[in-house]
Amino acid sequence: MDVRSAITQAHQEEWARVVAALCKRFGDLDIAEEAAAEAFATAVERWPADGVPPNPGGWLTTTANRKAIDRIRREHNRVDKQKEAQMLYDDEQPEPPDAIDDERLRLIFTCCHPALALETRVALTLRMVGGLTVPEIARAFLVQETTMGQRITRAKGKIKAARIPYRVPSKQDLPGRVSGVLAVLFLVFNEGYLATGPDTDPVRHDLTAEAIRLTRLIRALLPDDGEVAGLLALMLLTEARRTARVSASGELVALGEQDRGAWDAALVAEGHRLVRERLAAGVAPGRYQILAAINAVHTSARDVRDTDWSQIVALYDQLVRIDPSPIVALNRAVAVAELDGPEVALATVDRLDDKLAGYHAYHATRADLLRRLGRGQESRSAYDRAIALAGNTAETAYLTRRRDQLG
Repeated sequence: MDVRSAITQAHQEEWARVVAALCKRFGDLDIAEEAAAEAFATAVERWPADGVPPNPGGWLTTTANRKAIDRIRREHNRVDKQKEAQMLYDDEQPEPPDAIDDERLRLIFTCCHPALALETRVALTLRMVGGLTVPEIARAFLVQETTMGQRITRAKGKIKAARIPYRVPSKQDLPGRVSGVLAVLFLVFNEGYLATGPDTDPVRHDLTAEAIRLTRLIRALLPDDGEVAGLLALMLLTEARRTARVSASGELVALGEQDRGAWDAALVAEGHRLVRERLAAGVAPGRYQILAAINAVHTSARDVRDTDWSQIVALYDQLVRIDPSPIVALNRAVAVAELDGPEVALATVDRLDDKLAGYHAYHATRADLLRRLGRGQESRSAYDRAIALAGNTAETAYLTRRRDQLG
């Protein structure tokens, strides 16, 4: 079990480093991904017998490099393939002198190139940087595994065919590239904070920590960008509640029931400071800044009964104007239920059925509102639907308990 835990930990901590190192050397995402996967498979075979190496990351990188070279040698047109593998993007411009030299950051910008559709960028980043499996990514996007697999394969092929450079963009190119990267990092963080896979930990700290680390790097590149600061604040205020989010029995703990004394005070303080800085800037806030402000209101209340729901609804009203998505409307309805009552909120939620029928949180929200209105049978049906759609084990346990309490 110790070796198995070490392999799991190494996958969480080293996957992105190994893939990024291989991408830098060989300039091919397919080779990088497959060689990294083979290296971890070799670790599964050898570490139980040989023991865990003192430097797991170095062992995995060395093994993956050998696997990549072996693959290249096995393929047809070996000379051409070797030349391609040794290219190392020598014909590309050198890194800008003020760029941060971090291979994982380069990998993110490669996966998030604007030549790719946004959903494809997110999926590719989750696979190459986050190390998620194709089934996990497919669940996050509510699509079939085969569809997601094809999407990722096409994305890697397009990067290779277009010779998209493996580097951090120049300073003048950064502003136009950063919005797509932020969207990806936000979704990587969300996957870590509430993992969609039934066979993974309900909260994946490796993903949330990596998303925060990379967002900090982008903030160092663009210190005056309000949305970068907003996303970092949002992540910090959300991450601060991580240890209170799942009970000892493995059940999700709703925000109103969390032990606020267990929240990370340092992360809360840093998040609040960033929100105040953006407010003082006097610039119209973007999506991430508003979401950070909503979280700042939540984390400012010492008790859930002290929450300023009118301010939260007002912030959601701002958010709806720049992001009129059904998810935002659903989250706004949750706040409206606290301010104006569950009946008003339910009317809004029911209008979202055609857009969110396959989304478990929609049915979970309906179930809670119906429960509060005393409509037990309808609530039970909504809970059943939410449980069937939820992939996270902690969330499933929470929803099951809430349903069973209906009697």
